[in-house]
Amino acid sequence: MTAPVREGTSLRRSLSVWQAVGLSVALMAPSMAANINPQGTAQTVGRATPLAFFLAAVAVLLIAYVFVRLCQYYRHAGSVYVFTGATLGAHAGGIAGLSLMGTYIFYALVTSSAAGIFGASFLDIIGVWNDQPAWAGFLVGFIALALALVLAIVPAKRAAEVLLSAEGITVALIVVVSLVVLVRLVAGNAPDDATFTMKVFSVEPGTSTSTLFLGIVFGLLSFAGFEAASTLGEETHDPQRDIPRAILWTAIFGGVYFTVVTAIEMMGFKPTAAGVDKFAHSPALVGDLGTSYIGSWVGDLITLGACVSAFACCLACVVGASRLLFAITRDLAPAHALGRTGTNATPAAAAVVVCGTVFAMGVICAVFFDAEPFDTFFWSGAIGTLILLVAYLLATAGCIKLIWIDKKMPQVPTWEIVVPIAAVVVIVYTLYRNVLPYPDVNPNQWFPVVAGGWVLVVAVVTVAVPGFAQRLAGALRELDESEPEVLGG
Repeated sequence: MTAPVREGTSLRRSLSVWQAVGLSVALMAPSMAANINPQGTAQTVGRATPLAFFLAAVAVLLIAYVFVRLCQYYRHAGSVYVFTGATLGAHAGGIAGLSLMGTYIFYALVTSSAAGIFGASFLDIIGVWNDQPAWAGFLVGFIALALALVLAIVPAKRAAEVLLSAEGITVALIVVVSLVVLVRLVAGNAPDDATFTMKVFSVEPGTSTSTLFLGIVFGLLSFAGFEAASTLGEETHDPQRDIPRAILWTAIFGGVYFTVVTAIEMMGFKPTAAGVDKFAHSPALVGDLGTSYIGSWVGDLITLGACVSAFACCLACVVGASRLLFAITRDLAPAHALGRTGTNATPAAAAVVVCGTVFAMGVICAVFFDAEPFDTFFWSGAIGTLILLVAYLLATAGCIKLIWIDKKMPQVPTWEIVVPIAAVVVIVYTLYRNVLPYPDVNPNQWFPVVAGGWVLVVAVVTVAVPGFAQRLAGALRELDESEPEVLGG
């Protein structure tokens, strides 16, 4: 099912399935996530962090099923926006699309901040910029954001190649370090007498099931963005086959990668009380292991690799947000500059608006809230994830309606409805555990407020703006009435 094509508003079909995988992998940022995300889970479930990540991977596969089925029916640059709008109605589509766009914008600030933190640290390590001022991380991060804008405006094929290459090199480095650590653990010559053990896949005595599922919540955050390839429905050669495969392969890769790497990390630090405490307070897990198991130079390379990973993820966020803004504007106001492509057949104007917004958010946080780069990283990450879960929930509800209520994909077996229902349970529980019990300290107590405020404003806009729903509904009706070539079974 293709989007209606208007002159000057169509994207160029130039991407292969592997380039679509590159966008999803880059936005998931496995290199960056493996270094900084497991610590939060360890503070909750201790040595069972790898088990929590494995269960989180199962949950992500449930959500991936939703995107796979929807991408088999629709191919459009709007992703969640079209999926939800065509199934649940124009108002829901607008809320889902603008929510996901908000997530990508917040994540662009997250990843540009991370690039700034790691980049400034690396410049200090190699002696290029010592005695740095407090704003050094912001400067490097904004340079990374500017470069992401440039690469987002050139044809998406080049951007995807950069994403896949950058993240591939960094992941390869982490895999090499993890293998070295694993070999030393098995051989029995690891530092601090650490050894290979399967205890990392068992909960400690006294740890309740509910606590373990709270740890799964932190694991789910590491997979955020795995569905980014769904925004490339108009740029791949065979979208109804390539996009579902890209999403599924990304989810499977993430599940195996995070489970195995996190298990090696926990064994490397030792699954004891002291080891778990050191694990939970590590600034860069693979970097610390590389330094202690191989040499200090490995830690330096990991720092550089984390910077590259953060930049690649920033680029993916800009690409995803700009294409969503382009798709929504194109359907509502085809003549508007944000709904038209530039000379490179990419949504250049939309990319400029997205990067300008991210830059403004960073400046406001730094100037008015005395934020440091790590603050903008943490704040935006929490807010963006809460918004993302709302978009996932709407897309899942739309999938259920499309297949089992509207009967648009009769080849799908009835029993498969248990998969999206299970996804709904996971998403609702994740939102519940992130919001309740309500945080009572700053800045955490503002995360639900800002995230909820974004979704509320988006909902008000879709209802209050004159003609918004009618124009969007017309575009979605034109899309849905096109004769589909439905794949899958």
